[in-house]
Amino acid sequence: MFGKKWTSVLLATALMSPVAAFAQGTGQAPAKEAAKASVIAPADAVFTNGVVYTVDRNRNVVQAIAIRGDKIVYVGSDEGARAFIGAKTKVTDLQGKMVLPGFIDSHTHASKTTGLIYSIDLFDGDSIEKYVEIIQAFVKEHPKEPTLQGRGWSNPVAPGIGPRKEVLDQIVPTTPIALTSDDGHSLWVNSAAMKLAGITKDTPNPTGGVIEHDSKTGEPSGTLREKAMDLVLKKIGGYTVQQYETGIEAYQQKAIERGVTTVRDPDLLRYPNVLEAYEELAKENKLTIRFRNAITANPDKGPEQVAEFVKIRDRNQTPLFQINSVKIFMDGVVEGATAYLEKPYEHKHTNGELIWKPEVYQKTAAAADKAGFQLHIHSIGDASTRIALDGMAYAEQQNGDHDARHSLVHLQLVNPQDIERFKKLGAVGIVQPFWFMQEDGYYDEIEVPYLGQERAEKEYPMKSLINQGVHVASSSDYVVTPEFNPLNGIQQGITRIADGETDPKKIANPEERATLPDMIASFTIEGAYANHVDDITGSIELGKKADIIVLDKNLFAIPVTQIKDAKVLLTMVEGKEVFHRAVEKK
Repeated sequence: MFGKKWTSVLLATALMSPVAAFAQGTGQAPAKEAAKASVIAPADAVFTNGVVYTVDRNRNVVQAIAIRGDKIVYVGSDEGARAFIGAKTKVTDLQGKMVLPGFIDSHTHASKTTGLIYSIDLFDGDSIEKYVEIIQAFVKEHPKEPTLQGRGWSNPVAPGIGPRKEVLDQIVPTTPIALTSDDGHSLWVNSAAMKLAGITKDTPNPTGGVIEHDSKTGEPSGTLREKAMDLVLKKIGGYTVQQYETGIEAYQQKAIERGVTTVRDPDLLRYPNVLEAYEELAKENKLTIRFRNAITANPDKGPEQVAEFVKIRDRNQTPLFQINSVKIFMDGVVEGATAYLEKPYEHKHTNGELIWKPEVYQKTAAAADKAGFQLHIHSIGDASTRIALDGMAYAEQQNGDHDARHSLVHLQLVNPQDIERFKKLGAVGIVQPFWFMQEDGYYDEIEVPYLGQERAEKEYPMKSLINQGVHVASSSDYVVTPEFNPLNGIQQGITRIADGETDPKKIANPEERATLPDMIASFTIEGAYANHVDDITGSIELGKKADIIVLDKNLFAIPVTQIKDAKVLLTMVEGKEVFHRAVEKK
């Protein structure tokens, strides 16, 4: 993808010292080696003697960078950097360490950290019995809560119709409890919660949702899928603005420790008080990373809701908090049999759930596009993706081509014919490489029996999209992925095998393995492109914001299986040092 020049850079970087590699012609262009002015103003910070992988168009590798204020003012050799060093310049000898642009997580539920703080955290459980222990302990510590919420149970522990209400009834018979699955697409509730929501044996499935029922009695079994979740969640209450502020601040700390400097949180308006929390944090200057968030559209409201989205966007245009996209849930997930497929599931007679009516979606997509929003579309199934692309094509027909950069998120199954359409429509793929494996409890227990072997072996076609010339950005979908370190995702996108697994038969769709340059780009410049911020971040270039990270290892000089073990030593956002890892003395 990056041609012969990159091949020489890769070999030089991997086999030589940083200085030797630089001497072989991997430095910046002459225009970036020297300042034109007769007197150069000193920089605030200069980094020298490093392996600076710029992720610019030519994938140049240099030794040094200089930062003044919030911007990068020099990219080049150590010798050229000396001109930027003044009496007050902070000079850092990197001693061969690697510098990258700050990581970008293009789809992460940052605000949902709130739920991990204030509700029942089930992510550490791996069985119904373990979940019961965790719930009992929480109830004992919080005996007077009027309602209970939690998140993190895994679908494989209760395949089919999901976990049962009777389990929860034994713990809390009268207090409504609602527990969201780890993927966020199913809800486990007790009888009290269903009573609160008015759910009975005769309650019809809402459009785009499923109420699971006992096959013998016909009674609701205790698991709700997709839009059916809202029947309970709207009644059970949420978190306060202050609680969301606490959660978002906690997420920021996690993010900077992992080198994440820009994110997109797609949960605005989906949950009460999330938007208000971000607005308060922005007003109070408490945001330390860049948020380019999305407003979640309601499938029942159609294009009329876009006018309100415009008002919200226009009042939120601060450097670190902006709203530039509209989130659309097109379908569900495979584990709930709600992802919308071209051919039926293998284990039941359904193609899944299409949450939006196609004609309503198309009109809403066109209205959002006309108003200058990007579309940010959850799409798991191949049929869902085709319909999503149809809506993008409709919007383009109505409004013309204007570099919209609409994105489709997840892309577990994609018809090969539609991969070609991505490029034609300028659509961006946003994937979660953390999931690229034959995961225990999912692949053999859910994906193969639900999809069949042929479809299961064709999941997540990241490399095919890249080969087609499609812009592909990576993300974590945190909290679905509890550990969202981009270095884990980079490794997983290259290997597509579970960490520690050595059987080559366990590689998930090996033809789709990406390269290290692919993966770094997907978490940097491609993420910037996906969020329309590639003019200010995503690469280390003159004039861009100083969003950089320092790693303790050169990723090109270590085995791929050790990438996840690299440590972020320093994170800077717009020239401000927001994280510095203490290094233990040997």
